[in-house]
Amino acid sequence: MVTPRLSTRRAQPDAARALEACGVHPLLARLWAARGVREIAETRPDWSAMLPPGRLTHSEHAARLLADAIDARRRLLVVADYDCDGATACAVAVRGLRAMGAQIDFLVPNRFETGYGLSPAVVELALRHHAGKPDILITVDNGIASVDGVAAAAAAGMEVIVTDHHLPGSTLPRALAIVNPNQPGCGFPSKNLAGVGVIFYLLLALRAELRRRGVYAANAGPRLDALADLVALGTVADVVKLDANNRLLVTQGLQKIRTGRMQPGLRALFAVAAREPAQAGAFDLGFAIGPRINAAGRLADMSLGIACLLSDDEAEALRLARELDSINHERRAIEASMREEALAAMELPETEIGAGVCVYHPDWHQGVVGLVASRIKETYWRPTIAFARADDGQLRGSGRSIPDVHLRDVLDLVSKRHPGIIVKFGGHAMAAGLTLLEQGYEDFTQGFDQAVRELSGRDSFDPLIETDGSLDSGYANADVAGLLQQQVWGSGFPAPVFRDTFQVQQQRLLKDKHLKLSLARGNQRFDAIWFGHAEMLPEYVEVAYRLDRNVWNGMVSAQLVIEYACAA
Repeated sequence: MVTPRLSTRRAQPDAARALEACGVHPLLARLWAARGVREIAETRPDWSAMLPPGRLTHSEHAARLLADAIDARRRLLVVADYDCDGATACAVAVRGLRAMGAQIDFLVPNRFETGYGLSPAVVELALRHHAGKPDILITVDNGIASVDGVAAAAAAGMEVIVTDHHLPGSTLPRALAIVNPNQPGCGFPSKNLAGVGVIFYLLLALRAELRRRGVYAANAGPRLDALADLVALGTVADVVKLDANNRLLVTQGLQKIRTGRMQPGLRALFAVAAREPAQAGAFDLGFAIGPRINAAGRLADMSLGIACLLSDDEAEALRLARELDSINHERRAIEASMREEALAAMELPETEIGAGVCVYHPDWHQGVVGLVASRIKETYWRPTIAFARADDGQLRGSGRSIPDVHLRDVLDLVSKRHPGIIVKFGGHAMAAGLTLLEQGYEDFTQGFDQAVRELSGRDSFDPLIETDGSLDSGYANADVAGLLQQQVWGSGFPAPVFRDTFQVQQQRLLKDKHLKLSLARGNQRFDAIWFGHAEMLPEYVEVAYRLDRNVWNGMVSAQLVIEYACAA
C-alpha cells in the first residue's frame, strides 16, 4: 500500500468574494472558486445557460439528415456501446427520435463477440436485424474510430451518422455526418460531453430543425428535458469532466430524479439499489445505479440494460432492474475473486513492481478486468492494465491510470516501439482498452513500463489527496453537510475534502474492517468513520475528511467520512 500526501488547494479569495456578493453561501463560494469558477453564470443550473447546439460541428447538418429521414419514413438503427454511457445514449436516442416520429430500433454489440464500436461484424448484424435492413445507422458513444465499419455499411447500402465523444485517430470515417466535440475543427467550448450528452444535443438540433420546417410550432414539440435523468446518469457514470455545461446537465437530471419525474427503469434501479431518489446525488448515479447498468455489458448483454431504460411499464422495469441487480451481485463476486488473485500475484517475491503494472490470468473474465485494473491502480498507485484471454486466443486488456500518466499516449508509444503485438487500442488519459497477441505479452509488459517512465519522467508515483484546508467550526454541521450534498461534484470538480487536527476520544471496529471514532476539535464533538481501515489511531491525528449527513432513527447529524488520517 502507498501512503498519500496531503495538499491544500490554492484559495481564490477574489473570485470567492465575487460569488459571495451574488448571494452564494460563503463556504460554497470558497469551494467553487478554488475549483476554477470565476463568475456566477458558471453555476447557473437552468436550461437557458446551456451551450447552444448550433456550436457543435455537424449537429445542424445531421439534424437536417434526420429530419429528411423521418419525413421519408426511412428505417433508423442506433448502434450503441456496451457501457452505461452507451446504454443511456441509446435510450435517449430511441426515446427522443421515436417522439419525433422516427422509425427506429437499436442494436448493441456483444463485447465478447463483435468487439467495440461499429465494426464490419456489427454491420453484418445490422443487415440481419429483425426489423429489416436499416437505411441509416446512428452510432452513439462510438464510431469515431470505425473507419472500416462505416465503409462496410456504405458497401452494404447503409448510410451512417456518427455521434461520439472519444478522441479521433488520424483518419476519420467517411460518414454522412460526424457529431463529436473532439473532432478536428470543432469549436464547441466543452470538449467534455459524454456520449449521452452528444446525442442529446443532436436531438435538440433536430427538434429546432423540425420547428423551422413547420412540423412543430415555435417552442413546441416533444419535451426533451424529460430525458435529463438519463443524460445525468450517463454523464456521471462515464466519469467525464464536470465542467460548467456538464454540471448543468447533471443538475437538471438530478432535479428530475429528486422530484420523482424519471423513467420507470431508473425508478426501478433506485428501488433495487435501496437508494432514495428524493435525496439523489451524483454519488448515487456513479456508484449505485451506473454499476448495475454496466454489469449487463460486462457479464451478459447490454440490451437488457437498455430495455430497462426504455420500458414504460413499471412492473416490467422492476423485473428488468432486479435482473440487472442479480447480474451485478455476480459481477461483484467474480471481481472479488480476480482481485484477490491479482493482489496475491503482486505480493510474490519474484514480482517486480515497476512504473507501470500489468497483470494477467488466462481464466479471468474479460468483462471484469477493467475493475481489477482499477483496484490494483488504487492499491499501488501505478497505471495498471489487467488482461484476460478471449475466445479467439488473443488477450483483452483494460487499463486505468493516474493523473501523471496519459494512458492512451502510453499505448500509442508502445505500439510504435513494438509494432504488431497490439492488434488495436483506444481510450482516454485515465482509461483505455486494447487487444494484444498472447505471444507478445512479455514484450508488452516491458514496453509498457518503459513508456510510462519515458512519458512521465518518473519511476514511481505518490497519490495526492487535495484538500480544501480547514473547515470553519461554524460550518461543521448537518445543515452545511446537506447543502454540500445537494451540489454536483465529480470528475474534474471533486467533492470537498477538509483537513483538520482532532483528538481521538473513542475508537472501535465495525465488522472488523471499518474504524468508528469519536473526535474532538475545540468544544465540538464529531462522529467519524474510516471505511476499509482497521488499524487504531493515536490520540492526536491530522485528518482529511468529507462532511456528511448521518440519518439514524429519524435524527440527522453531521458525520466525518475519513479519507486519510495520520499522527498529528
